[in-house]
Amino acid sequence: MSSEAVVRSDGKLTVALISEVFFEPDGPQRLIERLDEAAGRGADLALLPEIPLNRWSPATKTAAEEDAEPEGGPRTQAMAEAAQRARIGVVGGIINKDPDTGRRTSRALAFDANGQIVARYEKLHLPEEVGFWETSHYEPGTEAGGRIDAFGLPIGLQICSDNNRPEGSHLLAAQGAMAILIPRASEERTYQRWKLVFRANALTSCAYVLSVNRPAPEDGVLIGGPSIAVDPAGNAVLETTDTMSLVTLDAAVIRKARADYPGYLPVRAALYAVAWREVAGRDG
Repeated sequence: MSSEAVVRSDGKLTVALISEVFFEPDGPQRLIERLDEAAGRGADLALLPEIPLNRWSPATKTAAEEDAEPEGGPRTQAMAEAAQRARIGVVGGIINKDPDTGRRTSRALAFDANGQIVARYEKLHLPEEVGFWETSHYEPGTEAGGRIDAFGLPIGLQICSDNNRPEGSHLLAAQGAMAILIPRASEERTYQRWKLVFRANALTSCAYVLSVNRPAPEDGVLIGGPSIAVDPAGNAVLETTDTMSLVTLDAAVIRKARADYPGYLPVRAALYAVAWREVAGRDG
């Protein structure tokens, strides 16, 4: 990753938030149709929910072999083909199974409009509670996220509960990401807590925060609640349960936020890095 973020000439990026899952037999075709619709409405990039081509398998503690695949498997191919056919970027994901070790992770994948994978990110902070038995299904990732320069406005990825640890958001912003995209699966009753976190992280990182939820209850888990886009001033500029909504991000808004308070405050990365190394040593 170069130190200079790539921003397209008009400084804009239009993102389609698509709150729909595609694990049924007609899923790949519906995904193509949704991406066609998003592209036709002017979207440059589509954000899907957490593991969108899987059923919500963490509803139980039982991990099934067919839920996971190596990168390049049928779910990966379905997203790549849909992106290529619609000529739109896509952020989706799979339960990745390493072909050598068998290790499973929740992996977000970013595809460009040619259907090529341009970035990947693995979920770092895994719940283990009723309806969200995730550590029973996959292991946490081992690398922090990084800035992605493939879409004309620099972005970063997190997955669901990762946004509840603000260090990741602040790191992405410090690397130059102007928007943080977050596929998620959460219960409707917890939405106000999520909204508070999204607003705080957008405000303190001076970045857009966008999150798309899985749309409806699954296997007894009361999943649901709005998709949301928050601007760098902490304002919810989009909050909806519609299947598809579009939001246009503007680099000029980010630059202004980073020139104003609290954006201009120094990051003090070296100071915090020393302190975090000490904490990491105790934890290790």
